Formats: sequence, C-alpha cells, structure tokens
Amino acid sequence: MTTRTPRRLAVDLGLLLLVIAIFAIPLTLRLNTDGQPEGESYAGSDSSAATKVEEINPGYHVWFSPLFQPSSGEIESGLFALQAAAGAGALGFVLGRLSGRRTRKTSAP
Repeated sequence: MTTRTPRRLAVDLGLLLLVIAIFAIPLTLRLNTDGQPEGESYAGSDSSAATKVEEINPGYHVWFSPLFQPSSGEIESGLFALQAAAGAGALGFVLGRLSGRRTRKTSAP
C-alpha cells in the first residue's frame, strides 16, 4: 500500500470539496426553480426551457410528443438511471478494452 504525501492528500480533499460544492450550491441557493410549483425545489433543464419558451412566445405549440410516457415520475427516474448506467457500463467497457490493448502492447516480448 502506498502512503499519501501531504500535498497529494490536500489535492484529494480539495477535489472532494469541489465536487460537493458543485452539487450543494445549486440546491441550497434554489437555482433553476423558475416556474416550478411550490414544493418542487429543483427542476431539470427541460422544465426551465419550456417555461422560457412559453414566456417568449405564448402561442407556441409543441410539435413533437414522446413515443412513451411513463405512468409516474418514479418510473421515469428509474428509466433515466438505467439509461445512465448502461452508458457508463459501455464507456467503462470501451476504456477497459483500450487500456488492456495498451498494456498488452507494452508488455509483449
């Protein structure tokens, strides 16, 4: 096991605090809540974009509808998480294969 130098530890802690700040600041300052019903503290970019479009052009009508509409928000969130996991798995697989190729090339006799 390697020991961490004080400089490396400071960099790691700094990065950890930065990641926490990236998530905490928008939630604590209640950013991205324009046009949301009371009780919904944070909205995605789709909701914000729709609100802005309606402000700019009140007569705008949507010209596309989803092919599949989940019956609840929980199902929609679950499907989104599944999609994100599949994408992360595919990316991890590709990066692992590329790393393995490089390792084989450098260790070949």
